[in-house]
Amino acid sequence: MNDGENWTGGFYELYLILGPANDDNLDRAVRTLWRAAGVDGCRVAGVDVSGLVDVAALLEHGHLRGTLTLPSGDRVVCGGYSSRYEDIDSLGLYLPLGALVRVDRGIGGYPFDEHSGVGSLSWRSPLDRWLADVAAVVHGGVPLQRALIGFEVDEDADITADRRYAAVLVPSPEGLDYRPATA
Repeated sequence: MNDGENWTGGFYELYLILGPANDDNLDRAVRTLWRAAGVDGCRVAGVDVSGLVDVAALLEHGHLRGTLTLPSGDRVVCGGYSSRYEDIDSLGLYLPLGALVRVDRGIGGYPFDEHSGVGSLSWRSPLDRWLADVAAVVHGGVPLQRALIGFEVDEDADITADRRYAAVLVPSPEGLDYRPATA
């Protein structure tokens, strides 16, 4: 947790657009996200606040950190944050690339070197699918407007494009419709 190298290189994230600002929804979403992703612990500024994973902690500190186990079985650090912009709440869970590259050298200098593009889907696709499953659990408790998965995703990304750098999840009658990244 305290190794600065873990937190370098940008981040790969699950970004949830919750909808109209609502502290109760955000609270349920934070708690559900942390539980669904299997995040262990919660630290703020080096202090363990594991019993306080809620909207109050998130709004007070703006940022939470923990660890989780990836589908590969590897443990990595992670972080969470929320934003409220134009009365819309969003919530993010991110995995720093510095930590990810330590457990999978194939990630290399993604997204800034030869490890980028379609070839990166070999490691991104399973991670995206897992994060999509996490989003589906959150959606079961707090309906999402949309979710994006990728490198420092842009919430205004074109979700209908044939060439997508981020995976996209949109509500459907069956839950969430998963549209994988294609580039």
